[in-house]
Amino acid sequence: MSTYVPPGWPSQVHPPGTDRFEDTAMSWLLELVPPEYRRYGVLRRYPIALARMARHHVNASVEAAREGFRTARVDLSALVPPHGVEAVLEAYRREGARLVSLLQAIELVETALRAQAEPDDPIHRRPFTPKL
Repeated sequence: MSTYVPPGWPSQVHPPGTDRFEDTAMSWLLELVPPEYRRYGVLRRYPIALARMARHHVNASVEAAREGFRTARVDLSALVPPHGVEAVLEAYRREGARLVSLLQAIELVETALRAQAEPDDPIHRRPFTPKL
């Protein structure tokens, strides 16, 4: 029997409820945060804390990409030719979309980790119920 995971679930992370879910989630999340985060044992002891920190880190990157996109034309117009500015804007568009997808995947993993911590809370199980 296969375990349902919602759309956007990271392929590197085993489904919740499987033997290696927490291990694969932790490995994946550690790849998304600065390497210095590996020094903190508390993040390995409490994967939900790591997920929270990863969510905040990637969310900050999303906001930075949005701000960069908003200001690139003005900030670069005197320094970069118009076709270069357009290329920078396209890079922001692509990276922004990637970061938003990544943030959504982190939120799914965090929800699954919370469901393990609070198994009776129906809010945390909702995304993992297949739609018929």
